[in-house]
Amino acid sequence: MATATSHQSIVSFASHRSSSSSSSTISQCLLREPLLNLPISKGFKIHSSLSCNNHTTSKKRNLCKIKAVASSQTETSVSSYNNNTFLSPSKNIPDLSKKKSNEAALILIRHGESLWNEKNLFTGCVDVPLTEKGVEEAIEAGKRISNIPVDVIFTSSLIRAQMTAMLAMIQHRRKKVPIILHDESEQAKTWSQVFSDETKNQSIPVIPAWQLNERMYGELQGLNKQETAERYGKEQVHEWRRSYDIPPPKGESLEMCAERAVAYFQDNIEPKLAAGKNVMIAAHGNSLRSIIMYLDKLTCQEVISLELSTGIPLLYIFKEGKFMKRGSPVGPTEAGVYAYTKSLAQYRQKLEEDSEVICS
Repeated sequence: MATATSHQSIVSFASHRSSSSSSSTISQCLLREPLLNLPISKGFKIHSSLSCNNHTTSKKRNLCKIKAVASSQTETSVSSYNNNTFLSPSKNIPDLSKKKSNEAALILIRHGESLWNEKNLFTGCVDVPLTEKGVEEAIEAGKRISNIPVDVIFTSSLIRAQMTAMLAMIQHRRKKVPIILHDESEQAKTWSQVFSDETKNQSIPVIPAWQLNERMYGELQGLNKQETAERYGKEQVHEWRRSYDIPPPKGESLEMCAERAVAYFQDNIEPKLAAGKNVMIAAHGNSLRSIIMYLDKLTCQEVISLELSTGIPLLYIFKEGKFMKRGSPVGPTEAGVYAYTKSLAQYRQKLEEDSEVICS
């Protein structure tokens, strides 16, 4: 019963997301942004040294390793957290503290099982919710990270990722309220303002971004995976699903998904980590694989074999401009997780002390 109630409340909370019509199937999926005009972030370049497969043309970039090339300092517009406007989405996310830290936590979570995962259908950018199992996975993920600090949350624009983020944060010991920010119109921004400083301090901004959406599967979306393999052949379907730079009919390749996801990460998320903000990203298998490719400096051959389980959080520590992979917390009381860094250990200790004060 409690699970069902949580499920309904999250669906209701996230039901006000905008939709945009377009003559292009891909632009509909990516919410207001045509695929062929996807912006690449300033200072983000992609280098290649080897061809990933024999199908790549000379005009196409052969992305075998993604590297960030440092750009000149970019001006960032920062909103004041104490003014009348609660929060501004995307690049105008408020810095909750002006002091820079040498260290920040980055948590990656693939959404819990969706209704189309359960039915073995190609989902892509079709917006379907979690199953009951997916809700349970999201709650379990939240328990695993309940002692790890989170200052801001990024999700895709799809409900299954947003449900996962909201359900996970409900389990956090700080008991801050995750609030989805709306930038679909000026009216949406105005109507969603919060005017209490105390309430702001007890809230966590949730930033939806279409750039973190799942890879768009084109004409495969909604098809049964097994039936599609029987129709087109297992080798062809495997190539569409697991190659790096070969898209399905009218869809995206992993390479194309990586361009938008990594660009968004560099422009919007990495600066927050550099400023000492602890970030959680709830997204999808392919958009997260793209980001992990960037974080771990994987080749295109390595990333296509990377598998991510639903609802299992991955922890990275960002320190002195470098990302250190720390695996997956198996539980909120696992000592090893908090021994990774001094700041995580101190944060957990503070939570314990606050809990003792409340209990007494």
